[in-house]
Amino acid sequence: MAPNGKEHGVVVINGDSDGAVEQQEEAEVCTKLHCFYCCDALYTFFKEVDMLPPGFKAGKFPLFVTWNIRSSRPGGHARLRGCIGNFEAQDLYEGLKEYAIIAARQDTRFNPISEKELPRLECQVSLLTDFEDAKNYLDWEIGVHGIYLSFPYPLTLPPPSSLEPSPLSSNTSTPVPASERSRAHWWSRGNAPRLRNLNATYLPEVAPEQGWTKVEAVDSAIRKAGWDGRITEEIRRSIKLRRYQSRKCGVTWEEFLAWRAEQVGLQEA
Repeated sequence: MAPNGKEHGVVVINGDSDGAVEQQEEAEVCTKLHCFYCCDALYTFFKEVDMLPPGFKAGKFPLFVTWNIRSSRPGGHARLRGCIGNFEAQDLYEGLKEYAIIAARQDTRFNPISEKELPRLECQVSLLTDFEDAKNYLDWEIGVHGIYLSFPYPLTLPPPSSLEPSPLSSNTSTPVPASERSRAHWWSRGNAPRLRNLNATYLPEVAPEQGWTKVEAVDSAIRKAGWDGRITEEIRRSIKLRRYQSRKCGVTWEEFLAWRAEQVGLQEA
């Protein structure tokens, strides 16, 4: 996963997930069958054949579907090809099928996945669980929790009550990145946007993969949410953060094709 809009944490935010997750054995929460089902949705999108029946139990979860693509060069690393999810609990049968296609074809950061790319694809499903309200923006554990943060548009914040740094962080502010300076503070030229809350999320694996500290992860999420001005401690303190965990599984396209051939053979036997 990579920062600045290229991570696995892009998400359509639509509501809340409290009470949505049924109690299940952890080993049964997310399996390769969920990934095979997503692959089958994309396979049948191109091949115009019927999907095979799901091999997992019905349920409702907030979820993400992620598509990675392996490099065509020997030894090359896989890169993100599309990822979209939803924090509102989804029926697994409909939600996985829908978001498999949305993530593959409608992630606006990328061109739609084409049929010729299918052999190099990898699919990952993340089912989100254990949502909790954090006490502050640092009340979460790297490698365990994903974070969903929401904060008021910074221009609406009251003046700082103190210039002292927060005891929660050794950083007092993060400057505007060089890549953003040409458009930073554009609102001061009479272009003030409609004021609104900003929000963003990162899945649990993002921070450790990037080697971020908690503050670095939060600051990156603030950028991801759409704020391109200076990140101050007052902005960090204004954050309402929900932490969550995920159960995930992944498969290669080769694994999917082998599974599909086996299932078709069983149906024809």
